[in-house]
Amino acid sequence: MRDILRNKWFKVTVVLIVYLLWTLWVGSWWLLLGVPVIVDVYITRKVHWAFWKKKGVKKQTKLVEWIDALIFAVVAATLIRMFLFEAYTIPTPSMEKSMLVGDYLFVSKVAYGPKLPNTPLAVPFTHHTLPFTTSTKAYSEAVQWPYKRIAGTSEIKRNDIIVFNFPAGDTVIVGSENPDYYSQVRANARNYQQVELSRGNQLSFREAEDKIRGLMKQRMEIISRPVDKRENYIKRGVGMPGDTLQLKDGLLYVNGVAAESPENLQFDYIVKTNGTPLNRTKLKDNVGISYEDIRMLSNAEYNFPLTAEMVTKLKAFPNVTEINRVHDSGVNPDIFPFSADYPWNIDNFGPLYIPKKGDKVELNMKTLPLYERIIGVFEGNKLEVKDSVIYVNGHPADDYTFQMNYYWMMGDNRHRSADSRFWGFVPEDHIVGKAYFIWLSLDKDKSFLGKIRWNRMFRFVH
Repeated sequence: MRDILRNKWFKVTVVLIVYLLWTLWVGSWWLLLGVPVIVDVYITRKVHWAFWKKKGVKKQTKLVEWIDALIFAVVAATLIRMFLFEAYTIPTPSMEKSMLVGDYLFVSKVAYGPKLPNTPLAVPFTHHTLPFTTSTKAYSEAVQWPYKRIAGTSEIKRNDIIVFNFPAGDTVIVGSENPDYYSQVRANARNYQQVELSRGNQLSFREAEDKIRGLMKQRMEIISRPVDKRENYIKRGVGMPGDTLQLKDGLLYVNGVAAESPENLQFDYIVKTNGTPLNRTKLKDNVGISYEDIRMLSNAEYNFPLTAEMVTKLKAFPNVTEINRVHDSGVNPDIFPFSADYPWNIDNFGPLYIPKKGDKVELNMKTLPLYERIIGVFEGNKLEVKDSVIYVNGHPADDYTFQMNYYWMMGDNRHRSADSRFWGFVPEDHIVGKAYFIWLSLDKDKSFLGKIRWNRMFRFVH
């Protein structure tokens, strides 16, 4: 058996089978150019591929050994990061108190199945920008692979905490990425439209958007990014393909039934006191409110994001006289799908159907705002509207069949989360993996060893 494992023909056969299966999965026949290389490495040995080593020398120098080890480490780490798991840091409080700012976790690629990278030519251990630069790409789009995913160990389930590529991150203003490009276009277009109307110029909102896009393109550096090089976001998957989702006064309903709320669900509250200020240290240590979340509205009034447990703790403070939850009312123009036909806000939203692969929806001027980005961007069709007639790939369309599954993501910090309510659906090809394991957690409000949240280390994510 040992002789068989050492046999060069056995080795090359195993490697070629694995490589050819991988080539078939990728679907790029250019990869077949690697077959002669594999054969030469194991059998013919005509080319000195390990050029950093001296040929015929058994004992290499320390430098060569280090280079050899480094190359192996880079290749191994890249494969692990691509197909098994990836490190991620919680940057914002949108998932508090379920996930805290400063949590360092591993994201499982195996859970939902690792996907083929769209842009395989990239600098190792980088995402989209080279270190110490603001806009230099860390990848090349010379080679683009289609979306494909290996079967995972589980399906995406409702309430999973999911890492995904930001759907609105396909277009980016360099140096001004937050809020996203589309939010900035809409905000500026509203202002521009009002100015023009005050001058007596009738201007539709779409015309205002087109004007603002043109001005921004002239004055700013605007770039595009492929799916796998968009920013990584982390939220809770609350809407699955085929669901109908609705928010009523901040409470989530799925398919007409009240959804199970996360244990650490947060809303904003107005907290009133008898005039005595609240102690910041006690708010931090006794209630769990970070310094960043302490918003003082007046000498006797505060605004905090709180869980039900935190509300109970605050009520025990002797100088607290009143605690009332914030309720969003009216129409919020920054809420998806950004249409007057849908007067929604962050607390009252829907009902909204979450697209499922193979399902068909009616397509008209009212439903178009809901699904136009899916049709035209995520699924790559040519979408046009002429005289209120919708054309898909040059043909009039009164319905549309979805080619992918879509998901609806929300943060547990409901009033302070930039989630699907602000930018819409998450396509299945944007799913990166499942938040799996916290290996370190640091509190930025503290110093030295006090920064370490020992109680959160080596914990599985639920």
